[in-house]
Amino acid sequence: MAMNSSLRRGLTILATTAVAVVVGCSTAKAAPAAPAAPPSDVTVVLVHGAWADASSWDGEVTALEHKGYQVRAIANPLEDLTADAATVASFLHTIDGPVVLVGHSYGGSVITEAAASSPNVKALVYVDAAAPDVGETTGSLSGADSVLNHLPEEQLFDKVPYAGAPAGATDLYLRKDVFLQHFGNDLPAAVATRLWATQRAASTAAFDTPATAAGWKTIPSWYFISSGDEIITPTSEEAMAQRAHAQITTFPGGSHLTLISHPDAVTAVIESAAQTVK
Repeated sequence: MAMNSSLRRGLTILATTAVAVVVGCSTAKAAPAAPAAPPSDVTVVLVHGAWADASSWDGEVTALEHKGYQVRAIANPLEDLTADAATVASFLHTIDGPVVLVGHSYGGSVITEAAASSPNVKALVYVDAAAPDVGETTGSLSGADSVLNHLPEEQLFDKVPYAGAPAGATDLYLRKDVFLQHFGNDLPAAVATRLWATQRAASTAAFDTPATAAGWKTIPSWYFISSGDEIITPTSEEAMAQRAHAQITTFPGGSHLTLISHPDAVTAVIESAAQTVK
């Protein structure tokens, strides 16, 4: 049947419109979800450990900011426990409002001491971390079954002198095989290798300086323990968590760098602490 020109033009317009609608639907991008409204005026301050830097908290920073929290991941000098804690405490004194203070690894020792002189710290969160009592050193808390106590120093570290070091102190870098096999052993090898290459050295003085204060004695604490941690072992962390009367979360598997491999699990514990702060 012949199609008259008016009908043909109408069908052409209809088809063109339909195509435009389909194309428009297929190329439209959903607007990014807006961050949640601030749940409170709490600030979460994250302190990294040895052989790492503040970027190790990237996953937690992203997640907590999206939930509306104010977050700061700050530099830990890794030079001496007393001085490192004083540096962190000085930063805490610049914050208005309550703080949830979080430490990973040696950063746990730093927050333990820094919190004692920082009245705005309302909760402590330890992530595969040391939590020394007064007089204890970080180096004494890794656990009898830690790889740090199983291998001789020359197989664990590369030692490098540094300017202004206390007598007998040197910087320590974890050797590559130790980093990949025992420090970040649940990470893809390429990721762990990059982290090894960019690690921050830690002074022997950081591990040998006794703690002079223990904030966990008066401040509510939370403890995240990775069952696969070979640096500060679960046995040691459990003992420290129990004496601090901390709320304990045990993560199955993981490594000493679970904060990088599973930031969602670590974030959940930090948020649990933050939700208790009024």
